[in-house]
Amino acid sequence: MSQRDTYGLAMSCGQDAAAAYDEGLHVVLRLGQGATAAFARSVVLEPGFALGHAALALMGHEMCAPVDIAARLRDARHLAETATERERSHVHAIDSHLHGDPGPLVRHLETWPVDALLLSTAMPTIAFAGVTEVPEQAWWIVERAAPGYGNDWWYAGLLAFVRQEQGRFDEAMDLSRTSLAEEPRAGHSAHARAHAHYETGDHEAGLAWMSDWVTGDGASTDSLSHFSWHAALHELSMGDLDAVRRRYETQLRPDTTIGCRSLVDSASLLFRWALTPGADDVPAMTEVIAQLEQQKLHRPASPFLAMHAAIALLATEDRGGLVSLERWAAAHEHPTQAGVIAPLARSLRLMLDGACDQAADGLRDLGPQTWRLGGSDAQREVIEEARIAALLRAGRYDEARDLIDARLDRRHCRRDELWRREAEVTHA
Repeated sequence: MSQRDTYGLAMSCGQDAAAAYDEGLHVVLRLGQGATAAFARSVVLEPGFALGHAALALMGHEMCAPVDIAARLRDARHLAETATERERSHVHAIDSHLHGDPGPLVRHLETWPVDALLLSTAMPTIAFAGVTEVPEQAWWIVERAAPGYGNDWWYAGLLAFVRQEQGRFDEAMDLSRTSLAEEPRAGHSAHARAHAHYETGDHEAGLAWMSDWVTGDGASTDSLSHFSWHAALHELSMGDLDAVRRRYETQLRPDTTIGCRSLVDSASLLFRWALTPGADDVPAMTEVIAQLEQQKLHRPASPFLAMHAAIALLATEDRGGLVSLERWAAAHEHPTQAGVIAPLARSLRLMLDGACDQAADGLRDLGPQTWRLGGSDAQREVIEEARIAALLRAGRYDEARDLIDARLDRRHCRRDELWRREAEVTHA
């Protein structure tokens, strides 16, 4: 009894379970809604289907889906014993990844590069945090898989994201447009395009396109709040705080986002909005925190989530939470939790204590290491912005202006221009 997925890989299950799993795979690749439900249906139809159980565990870990991760992993490991070599390797890769060891997943893709669910997992994008701490390694994993995918629309979107990270923005735009022409709902392609617009300072065109997409072809996207976050980031960059407020109220309030996305998208936007010159009556971060399990704040599943948890704890002036996060991360076996998150939490705690000189120095020292946190440059900028705030509060205006000028050299940003002017006036 064997079926094949979209990319031709065999699955040890019947036709109905295979169809449900393949539907879940398509939804993940498109960033659509309902992937967890489709994977769950595959194991209801066939309880002995190892890949279905492993996929559910992955959704629980990466997307905060309501899944008993330990139980699904346990079943997947047991059932994979009688499956194919590829399926055994696939389950082992997910199991190891969820326990902090990315090596088996990277090695799996060397043999089976068209295992699209795991290739998607490997690359830090909107859907997954990634499995490498070196961007070039993630790029290499994606580039190496090219022969197996040809002109596939999903792969083109994934490659477009790589290209924008490499600063090859024209290529990223071409790839994303080609992909979207074939599959207008292609979330990875839309995401790559969003980053290309932002990183080149093309805020007006980027905002216009994204605003249309989130209410049109992208309306069924599962991670829609992140695309709304991108639109809000354009509005923030343009200094249009009224538009940011409307965007938050209609698309980014906690009642319109779920799970980890409220922490990653809503909380980070509120923090950056509150730092913006001229901002007033910014909604309280507490409404985001209220819907999160405390474990997600004090015991985050990944360094990427931990970065956002630390920012949220600073914004809510939760000193005890920052101390708890710092201690937990310092003792963590994951080198990025111990080496980056622990000092980040310490620096933000110092900032909360009013020791902004020390906080600014700590955030400066972390700068060369923040890429290890995963996510995108646009997301990790939140640490840079915390450092600017610390420098201003410490009265180190020249250093703050130098940092803002470096940002303005990268791209046009009205918000940074306002920030720089505020630093000059304060200094005068």
